[in-house]
Amino acid sequence: MPTVSAAFAPLRNWLMAPSWLIVGFFLVLPVLLMLVYSFLTKEFRGGVIWEPTLAAYDQFLFDRGLFGDAPPRLQWAYIQIFFRSITQAAGATFFCLIIGFPTAYFIATRADNAKVVWLFLVTVPYWVNLLIRTVSMKFLIRDNGPLNEGLTALGLIDAPVQLINTNVAVQLGLFYSYLPFMVLPIYAAVERYNFALSEAASDLYAPKWIILRRILIPVVMPGIVAGCILVFVPSLGAFLAPDLLGGAKTFMIGSLIDEQFKGNAGNWPFGAAAAMILLLLVLIVLTLYARSQSRSKV
Repeated sequence: MPTVSAAFAPLRNWLMAPSWLIVGFFLVLPVLLMLVYSFLTKEFRGGVIWEPTLAAYDQFLFDRGLFGDAPPRLQWAYIQIFFRSITQAAGATFFCLIIGFPTAYFIATRADNAKVVWLFLVTVPYWVNLLIRTVSMKFLIRDNGPLNEGLTALGLIDAPVQLINTNVAVQLGLFYSYLPFMVLPIYAAVERYNFALSEAASDLYAPKWIILRRILIPVVMPGIVAGCILVFVPSLGAFLAPDLLGGAKTFMIGSLIDEQFKGNAGNWPFGAAAAMILLLLVLIVLTLYARSQSRSKV
């Protein structure tokens, strides 16, 4: 008698068709459209002219002066924006890992009833739109906000600490926005962890630090890596936190792309080219992760 999977084997492609249509229409098609736009000519009032050119990539990589007739020099302004974005995303990933790992371990080692409560507390901020949460963070850390007023009332500071329009504010916004993306994958990995391994190592007089470093972390490493990717990738292209919490000195690649598609003065081909370069960076990160995973299984 054929199994259920074998019975549906001839219909497999048809059953997958709705998923492929959704992925193709909402993911592949927009990416291909951005790729095509990046090789087109800018239209004066916004949009594109269907004339192929590499001007958008040339603008990103080279500075040819105000009138475009100077010898090409490397365009450090946009490279610095990309470097700042990578630095901010890496910092957000690091701080989310430092806080998220012990948080996930704590939740995974609670009783079942307590786990439900703690997971609810971790995910409840996502019931609110990211824009509202970012604006709330801006209200919290502004010069006359609750944070500065509380520190002043406690006598810890004499004058308000300038946080708005700084890299620290952007880092706080990214950390607050994506911390659950780190906690949940690590929690899932720790929950599957066999704590008998730690007990056996403890019986052999292994210090807790050695148990953590040599046993627990290697076992739950897939969850850690997944959490790092889930935090790093969206942080790299974030634009709400830099726009609302940062300033001109904290401009990130997401903000740069966003600016190119606003109003009639935008440069759609340049925004599309910057988006393609950002996508290339993300693909490099994912490729390195896939290769490390394949090597670890050999």
